[in-house]
Amino acid sequence: MRDRLEASIRAAMRERDALRLSTLRLMSAALKDQDIARRGAGNGGELPEAEIWALFSKMVRQREESARAYEEAGRSDMAEQERSEQDIIREFLPRPMSEEEVGAAIEQTIRETGAESIRDMGRVMNRLKEAYPGRMDFAKASARVKAALG
Repeated sequence: MRDRLEASIRAAMRERDALRLSTLRLMSAALKDQDIARRGAGNGGELPEAEIWALFSKMVRQREESARAYEEAGRSDMAEQERSEQDIIREFLPRPMSEEEVGAAIEQTIRETGAESIRDMGRVMNRLKEAYPGRMDFAKASARVKAALG
């Protein structure tokens, strides 16, 4: 993942693609910040790939919120830039699961964990986060798990 990001930065520099280059550099800086924070907390080493996906997913959500705010303020040019940045960041995330795949994963995880009530929701969600990092919207999945267990 890191090598791919660095290669993309070099390619954007060669192509003189300013928006892509600035977005990729922002991603790289966020990743390095997390690595430094991790070392400072005594966890050592680099961020695992699942946590990188979570970081990049968070960056996509931030841009979604910013794009909405810009649209409401009548700044469609800035909203479009935010959406372009989202697309660039999404290139580094795994393919999102479809609604059917999410439903099947939730059902399977509930069976595997033996969850029977809403009290078991944390165990189910933790297992989903371990098994499908960056591939599903866990806020939506949480509502589906709650409905299935409730």
